[in-house]
Amino acid sequence: MVCKKGTGGAAIAGACGAGEGSFWMRCPFCRTNNDRVIDSRTSGDATLIRRRRQCLECLRRFTTYERIEESRLRVVKKDGARVPFDRRKILAGLLKACEKRPISMDQLEEVCQRIEQKLSETFDREVSSQFIGNLVMQELRELDPVAYVRFASVYREFKDVDQFLSELRPLLKRGSDRGDGAVRG
Repeated sequence: MVCKKGTGGAAIAGACGAGEGSFWMRCPFCRTNNDRVIDSRTSGDATLIRRRRQCLECLRRFTTYERIEESRLRVVKKDGARVPFDRRKILAGLLKACEKRPISMDQLEEVCQRIEQKLSETFDREVSSQFIGNLVMQELRELDPVAYVRFASVYREFKDVDQFLSELRPLLKRGSDRGDGAVRG
C-alpha cells in the first residue's frame, strides 16, 4: 500500500496502514519524503506522541509530535473577536518571555501542554484571552521569575513604573523569604 502525501509532505490520515512509520514526513534538512521512525513515546497523560525520525536520504534525525485534534476551542479577544485557539501563539509568547533564559524547549512544551489540558478540561467552546494570559503568567511565575516579569509587563500593559513595581513586590518578597536570591531589587 502506498501513502498519499498531503500538503507539507505529511501523509493524509487514513491513507495508509496504521503501523508505526506508515506515514512519511518531509525532512526539515533535505526536504525529501523518505524517513523511518526510530523511537516513539507517549506523554505522561497519553495525549501526545513524540516520534524520533531519521531521514533515509541525508541520514539526519528530527523529532515530530502527534496529538489528538479535539473540538476546536475559540478564544474571545479583548475586542470581542473570536479566533480559533492556537497553542503556537502561547509557545511564541513563552519563547519571547524566556529568551536568553536557562529554560529548555522541553520545559516550554510541558507548560503549553499543561495550559492546553487545563483549557480543555475547563472549557467546551470559548475561553477569554484574559484567562489564557493568566494561566501563562501562573506557569511562568513558577518556572522563571524574570520570564514572568517580561511576560507580565507586555500582557498587563503597565502604564507607569508604579504599576510595574506593584507586580514585582510579591516576587521580591517571595525570593527573599526563600533566601535563594531568585529575584533581587
